[in-house]
Amino acid sequence: MPRGYPSLAPEQKREIVARVKEKGERVADLAKEYGVHPRNIYGFLSRSGQNSGALLELAKLKREKDALLNIVGQLIVDQKLGKKIQHRYGR
Repeated sequence: MPRGYPSLAPEQKREIVARVKEKGERVADLAKEYGVHPRNIYGFLSRSGQNSGALLELAKLKREKDALLNIVGQLIVDQKLGKKIQHRYGR
């Protein structure tokens, strides 16, 4: 019975790097999806010829931007529907 993590084809490695770089996907999520250790993905990023720290920071910022856009969109929908906005702090 095989032990450890499976190896990935070069095309899969390029796809993972692209998904982190372009879509801002989390390394931990991709590691689970592909069945590899997150350290392997960090290695792919460092060997991709680009600054992996900058790529990871960019990915994080893209996720935060998407989350903020979702919140703003929901607030606009609520406002158009006439719902009162309840603050989570204060009272």
